[in-house]
Amino acid sequence: MPTSNITLKDLRRYAIVNTLFAPTTLARAINTLGFVQADPIRAPARAQDLILRHRVKNYHAGDLERHYGKLNIEEDFFVNYGFVPRAIHALMHPRTPRTIWDVATKKRAAAILDFVCAHKEVHPREVDAHFAHGAAANNWGGSSNATTHLLDSMHYRGLIRVARRDKGIRIYAPALRDHERSIQPLTDREQTSAVAATLDELIDVVVKKYAPIPAGGFSGLVGRLQYGVPQWRGEITAAIKRAKQRLNHTCINGVDWYWPLDAKVGANCHEIDDQVRLLAPFDPIVWDRKRFELFWNWPYRFEAYTPAAKRKLGYYALPLLWREQVIGWANVSVQVGGLQADIGYVAGVAPRGVARELAAELERLRGFLALSDCSRRT
Repeated sequence: MPTSNITLKDLRRYAIVNTLFAPTTLARAINTLGFVQADPIRAPARAQDLILRHRVKNYHAGDLERHYGKLNIEEDFFVNYGFVPRAIHALMHPRTPRTIWDVATKKRAAAILDFVCAHKEVHPREVDAHFAHGAAANNWGGSSNATTHLLDSMHYRGLIRVARRDKGIRIYAPALRDHERSIQPLTDREQTSAVAATLDELIDVVVKKYAPIPAGGFSGLVGRLQYGVPQWRGEITAAIKRAKQRLNHTCINGVDWYWPLDAKVGANCHEIDDQVRLLAPFDPIVWDRKRFELFWNWPYRFEAYTPAAKRKLGYYALPLLWREQVIGWANVSVQVGGLQADIGYVAGVAPRGVARELAAELERLRGFLALSDCSRRT
């Protein structure tokens, strides 16, 4: 649905408040977000923890892992790998991967599944010790244990689930079945309609979290659902077209933007507080790098995998949001029990009035990390 009188500032303000809702419980925050992207790098904490600390009351690094077993969520692929409510997880399964197992792999997977079901929860090391299948090439060109590789594949297929983590290692359990949709015989027309409705629902989850989305990134972002529902890869293009027709949209300076129909975007719709926030590189506010440049007129890049000599911002630069501007970045590390924050500013110097709020954010970060000391360097 086209709209008028919407400015880029309106869209930018909505982008900030859209996911920076009032801090709530961990379960409610994940349900509201619909998806929390995961990343194993700790600088100074994992991305999922850095994302949730702004949205969960009294959140501490590692709380998601500690409470995972009590939450109605699953680790799985969505548009990236992360955590989704079980209701969303059920929409993506049963999943049919593009890679077809040969007979030998099917037999090994069946044997492992029997082992997992018999033991309820298993560490990959236990499975490997029992079966010892050898080595297999992994996605990074190296070599990983063949049993672990097969467990990953079985998890992706929905045969097993992640029950919890032990020091970061996935502990597997039999897949839950009570939350999955019942499969009823459908005609071809009914099946086509059901797939379309499910894709529309999944796209709405993506749009709700990452809106407003510029047209240049819309197809790319929504198209990443091919990892969550590879069985419907061929239907995603049509689903994107339907979404663009039903969503709110406007054109500003030649760029089309899309956001949910029920969202309130416009003058005086959103108030922005004075709080400084250091955001994870995968926080929904900054996830879309092209949108970032349209909103804040400077390029933010994730450089953890960039050679050190070529980095401009740093290994794990956290965008520094103040009011409705991303005014710089910080590389934060834990040093001898304390916190060191190397701050950079787009303007070269700190804006007037930010110092007190930045100090408060570093203090919050210190508490989140359970540290006793904090130091800052600009």
